Amino acid sequence: MELIRKIKQTEAHAQRLIDKARADAAELSEQAQQQRNQLLEQARQQRKKQIEAAVAGAKSQAETEVQRLKDHARNQSRQLRQNSAHKMAAAAEKVMDYVTKSSAEAVKTQ
Repeated sequence: MELIRKIKQTEAHAQRLIDKARADAAELSEQAQQQRNQLLEQARQQRKKQIEAAVAGAKSQAETEVQRLKDHARNQSRQLRQNSAHKMAAAAEKVMDYVTKSSAEAVKTQ
């Protein structure tokens, strides 16, 4: 009888150990899942910050490039006006000469 009682106690003790091990494993699994979730959230936040920083940097570079291109276009326009100013004056003079000569010839023929 004593032996049966000890076997039952040992079985009960073993079952308690198994139940405790299961509970500990479940708790560890839950903690690991929570830690993974926290790490994933931190990674998402860091990725979001990096994307925002990259977008801000790209925007700043784009604004700088736009300003540079505007300045370049203004300089080209100014240079074109300067280069064409004497040509426009010469063309206007030729037109005036032509009109004057045409008017003079028209007056002579009348």
